[in-house]
Amino acid sequence: MCDVLVVGAGPTGLMLASELALAGVAVEVIERQVAPSGQSRGGGINSRTSEVLAMRGLLDAVIERSIPTESARGHFAGLPVPLDTRPWRTRHPDGVLIPQDRLETVLEDHLRGLGVAVRRGTELIGLTCGEDGIEAAVLGPDGQTVMKGRYLMACDGAHSTVRKLTGVAFPGRAGTMAAVSADVELAAVSVTVPRSVSHISTLIRTGGGFWMLMNPLGSAGLYRVVFGSGEQDALPRQAPVTADEVARALTAVHGPETKLAKLRWGSRFSDAARQVTNYRYGRVLFAGDAAHIHSPIGGQGLNLGIQDAMNLGWKLAANLQGRAPAGLLESYHTERHPVAARVLATTRAQAVLMSPPPDADDLLALREIVTDLARLPDANRYLAGLMSGLDLRYELDDPDDADSLVGTRMIDLSLQTPAGPTTVSALLRSGCGLLLEFGEQPPPLPALPPSVSRVTARVIDSPVGTALDASPAVDRVLIRPDGYVCWAGAGPDASPESALRRWFSGHNSAEQQD
Repeated sequence: MCDVLVVGAGPTGLMLASELALAGVAVEVIERQVAPSGQSRGGGINSRTSEVLAMRGLLDAVIERSIPTESARGHFAGLPVPLDTRPWRTRHPDGVLIPQDRLETVLEDHLRGLGVAVRRGTELIGLTCGEDGIEAAVLGPDGQTVMKGRYLMACDGAHSTVRKLTGVAFPGRAGTMAAVSADVELAAVSVTVPRSVSHISTLIRTGGGFWMLMNPLGSAGLYRVVFGSGEQDALPRQAPVTADEVARALTAVHGPETKLAKLRWGSRFSDAARQVTNYRYGRVLFAGDAAHIHSPIGGQGLNLGIQDAMNLGWKLAANLQGRAPAGLLESYHTERHPVAARVLATTRAQAVLMSPPPDADDLLALREIVTDLARLPDANRYLAGLMSGLDLRYELDDPDDADSLVGTRMIDLSLQTPAGPTTVSALLRSGCGLLLEFGEQPPPLPALPPSVSRVTARVIDSPVGTALDASPAVDRVLIRPDGYVCWAGAGPDASPESALRRWFSGHNSAEQQD
C-alpha cells in the first residue's frame, strides 16, 4: 500500500509526485502510455512556472532542452504587443519555449532521482473510495491488479478517467470551435514559413479559409502547427488527423512550395471551458487538466497544472505525516479553484478577440482598441501579470494579512548569508518552509517546526527594484514551500507564531489528520 497513487505522468502528475517524494511520501505513478509521447503539445513555460522550477533546481535542465527564441515574451489574444513581466520583478521575464515532451523528460528524470519510477503501460480501469483509502483496479503488463493507497491524485488530463469513475460534476461550456495541433516534418518550405521563433503575433497567418500558428521545434524541418477552418469545425472530435488534412492547411496558408514530408502526430481540440466543482472528492484530489479545461491560448494549461502541483504537494505530505494544521489540505481547493476560474474567463475573452468573422468590423475595431490599451505601461503590466500568474495573491484569511506582501509570491532575491551567497529560490529547494530574516541580530524565537528553516541574510540584489519596495518596513518574512509569503513583520515584537501554527504546526497523528 502506498501513501499516494498519482494517475497520469504528464507535467502535473510528475511535478506532484516529485513534491510528494521530496517530502518523504511513498508515492506510485501510473501512466497508460507505454512510452513518453514525443509530442510537443504545451508550447512552453511562463515566468511564474520558471520561478517554480528554479525553486526545485530544475530550471537549468529545462533551459538546456529549450528552443532558442528571438522573443518569448507573452501575449494577450495574439495581439502584436509583447507583454513585459519585468515590472513584476522576476528573474525570468521571457519564460522558456520548450516542447512538452522535453519538459516531461526533465521532470521524470528528477522524479527518478527521488527514487520513484513511472509505471508505464498501466491503465486505471476501476476505483473504489473508502473512508480509510482507495483501491484502484489497474490493467498493466502483468494483467489486472489492485493498487491500494491512502489518497489518489487525478492528474490524467482533459479526458480524465478518474473524473469519469468518480462521477464528479464538471460544469462549464461546450466548445464553439475546433482546431488541430500537430508536429510535422517538412520536405520544403516557402518564404512565409517561420525560420525562428519570435512573438506569437508574427507566427500566425491566414489563407484559403484557414488560420495557422506555426513555429520551428529546433530540429531541421520539424515544426509545430496549430490550425483551423470550417472543415475542422465540422469534423467529429474523434476523427483522426490525416496527413492530407495537414497538407491542405499548409498549402492554403503557406503556398504549394511548402511540402509535408511526415505527420508525426496530430490531435483535435476545442475551446470548451469546464471546471470540477470541488478539487477534493473524499480521498481523491484533482489537478491540472483533470480539474479544469479551457482553450489552449497562451499555453496556460500546462503552467496552471504545474502550479496546482506545487500548491498541493506540501499540503498533502503534511496531512499524511500528521503535521498539518486543521484545514490545510482543504486550502488547496480554496486557493486554486479561483485561479483556474480566472484562467477560463481570460481564455474566453481572448477567443472573442482572436477569431472575429471576416465581416465583423466591430470586433476588428475592438482589437485595435485593446491593442492600443495593451501598449500603455499600466495596462501592459496588468496583462503581463494576468497571463504569467505573477500577479497572483492568495487570500490567506489570517489576522496578520494586512501586510501587502502576505499572499504574494516571494521575490527571488540574491542574498548574503552566514553560509555564503545564495538566492531565495535556492533556499527553498528542500521543499520546506523558510523564515527569512534581514536583520543582523534577529530576536529570539521559540523552536521552529522541523518543516521550517530559519536563515538570516542581507539582500545583495533583486531582479528589479528594491528588495521589498512594496513594504519597506518589513525585515522578516515567512515563506511557504510553494514560494508564497504567509507572514511578514518588522521590529522585535513582531512574531510569526500565529502563521507558523496556521501553516506548519499540526499536532495530530496522521490517522487523525486523514
